[in-house]
This record gives sequence, C-alpha cells and structure tokens, in this order.
Amino acid sequence: RVDTYRASGAGGQHVNKTDSAIRVTHIPTGIVAQSQDGRSQHDNKAKALEILAARILEVKAKEQMEKQASIRSAAVGTGDRSEKIRTYNYPQNRVTDHRISLTIKKLDQIMQGNLDEIIDSLVAHDQEQRLKESGIL
Repeated sequence: RVDTYRASGAGGQHVNKTDSAIRVTHIPTGIVAQSQDGRSQHDNKAKALEILAARILEVKAKEQMEKQASIRSAAVGTGDRSEKIRTYNYPQNRVTDHRISLTIKKLDQIMQGNLDEIIDSLVAHDQEQRLKESGIL
C-alpha cells in the first residue's frame, strides 16, 4: 500500500503545498518504509520502495538463518548420556547397543572387527521398523 502525505521540515511553501512524502507498507509482513527527502513524489517513492525491499530481504534472511540454526541444533543433539549408542564394558566383556537393546558378551571379538552380529541385528531392527511404518506389521 502506498500513502502520500505532506513532508515536514525546511522547504517553505513548496513543502507545505505538495504531497511529496511517501509511505509504503508491505501488507503481508506489515513492514513500513517512508521517504520525504526528495522534492518530487516519484523520487521519494523510488527511495521508499528501495528501502522496503531491503527490509523485506533482511527479514527473510533472518528467518532463513533462524531456520538453519534450529535444524543444526536439532541435528547436533544435546550431548546427554541418554543419547549414547553403544556401551563397551571391558570388565564384563560386554557390548550393549542401546538403540535396539542388544547385549553381546563378545567384546574381544567385536574389538577385533567381528561386527557381523551387531550389524545383522541393526539391519533386522531397521527392516522391522520400516514394515511397521508402512502398515504391513
């Protein structure tokens, strides 16, 4: 929405008689920009639209940065102990995968690279979850 009004300040009779000041409002966001620096309405309108465009871009950029920050913080997690994936208990020769509640008492073999049992269990759990989500199970 574009509004015209009489400018204020120095300028004498010209300023008092002409509606040369412009106020531009971006209706979806409610952002307002105004200009009364120039002597003509056209110059002031161009300047006000330029200011308005810059303010809208600034708001959009800020929203985008906040969205990126929220995505980033959600991906990073809190770092709490509740987010642990696996526990390696050397005194008990035990490995526990907390995501699928799997406990294996073969820590020495797992540390040598024999991860087949853990991987097979993770794959089976993932397939089961996908079947549940699709409604088959």
